[in-house]
Amino acid sequence: MSLRIKKNDTVFVRSGRDRGRTGRVLMVMPKEGKALVEGVNMVRRHERQRRQGQPAGIVSKESPVPLSRLLLVDPKSSDQPGRIRAKVNPDGAKVRVHAKTGNEV
Repeated sequence: MSLRIKKNDTVFVRSGRDRGRTGRVLMVMPKEGKALVEGVNMVRRHERQRRQGQPAGIVSKESPVPLSRLLLVDPKSSDQPGRIRAKVNPDGAKVRVHAKTGNEV
């Protein structure tokens, strides 16, 4: 299965507690089918200081979001979220295409 969402993509959360928010993908975990999105699905954890300068105590950080909850945002046309299709270029290269707008991502 090819992943439709990659690192540094801008995504839109379509369901869950953070529905309607957008953020940048920090990391994709293909085996779990999840992604870490900046500023989305924030949780508070008790952490101790591991090294000098690292914060200790109750820390807010991102938690992974299932890929099925995310839609890729098309940066070329008014930041519109939508599904992604795979298309083969005349060069023979496989590219991601935004289904609503038809733009290559």
